[in-house]
Amino acid sequence: MKKSQQKLISGIIISEQTDIVPSVYSSGNTFQVEDQRPPVAKYLVKFFLALSMLFIASAINCSAQENAKAERDGQHDFDFNIGTWKTHIRRLLHPLTGSNDWVDLNGTVHVRKVWNGRAQLEEIEADGSTGHFEGLTLFLYHPEAHQWAQYFASSAEGVINQPQIGEFKNGQGELFDQESFNGRTIFVRFVWSDITPDSHHVEQSFSDDGGKTWEPNFVATLTRDKETSTGDEMPLPLAANAANGAHDFDFNFGVWKTHIHRLLKPLTGSDTWTDYNGTSVVTKVWGGRASLLELDASGPAGHIEGIGLRLFNPQSHQWSLNWVNGGSDPFMTVPMVGRFARGQGQFYDQEEFQGRIIMSRNGFSSITPNSSRFEQAFSDDAGQTWETNWVMTFNR
Repeated sequence: MKKSQQKLISGIIISEQTDIVPSVYSSGNTFQVEDQRPPVAKYLVKFFLALSMLFIASAINCSAQENAKAERDGQHDFDFNIGTWKTHIRRLLHPLTGSNDWVDLNGTVHVRKVWNGRAQLEEIEADGSTGHFEGLTLFLYHPEAHQWAQYFASSAEGVINQPQIGEFKNGQGELFDQESFNGRTIFVRFVWSDITPDSHHVEQSFSDDGGKTWEPNFVATLTRDKETSTGDEMPLPLAANAANGAHDFDFNFGVWKTHIHRLLKPLTGSDTWTDYNGTSVVTKVWGGRASLLELDASGPAGHIEGIGLRLFNPQSHQWSLNWVNGGSDPFMTVPMVGRFARGQGQFYDQEEFQGRIIMSRNGFSSITPNSSRFEQAFSDDAGQTWETNWVMTFNR
């Protein structure tokens, strides 16, 4: 879901009206015709003209109010979700099969603000008869569309799913997507309802008939845990038997002074660079098997703001780097995938850049307890040569 002109750090995009007036033709003469109507008739005409103008003004005002409602700012619609919650979950084991076999789980959900509320990170941990469940959801608000997108990943796979997208109306949120399930294309719906300061309800449903009917398969009730409900990081324990590589990003946790050196026009032969200075904050998710980077930097070329969600896949022993740009188009880019070896991390993807398919590489190196280096490079010859276009240094 990415249309980048210049992608940096797995997708950072650093980024006359003419009034048409009709010609006026004038003959130089003004024609006046004496009004021969009786006085009463003239007053009635003026009265009805004034009444018509009043109705027109009222209609314009109503239309403006309706447009304002339609374009309301919804970036705080998920504010109710911030904090720590006790959750009870009911899950249908075999959706869209006619089965009625449900299982129950109980656990904890922790939600914290990102970008001062324009995004949220939710962590969930629950246990039931089918075992342990651990997942996260990243919520992103799109200010131009006035819509929310939610991206889910489970710790068992470490891969971000495609988002559900939607909005809140009349105190209820509905988000949708289309995806493949057991070889069939279906619709998925998430509904957030019964919202109070201390509780709410979440339900996922599937439809295989174009949205005519919906079968719920995940129902969660959440009650605020007032003793531990804060906006801080969820204190999840480290996995007892973490797979090899699951803590390769531990060096990056903390607050960092960040310097960025950026090539303005990659793959053009240009050698014009610009610089930014700012701060990066990296916090722990899933006890370290994932992490969230928040970058904020400024320079002569403008302001950069973004989120990097790193997820470990315990099956492949690889990391995926998922990037979200700040600004008007906060949707997640194609992930970079790779791993660490001999103290360095290398991550790759294939993407479109200025109408061409290229390869992109992210690298972490020079790692010490108090510093590290990040570098991004592009290749338009299938990886034979690489041009560096982004260098970022971190210092505590």
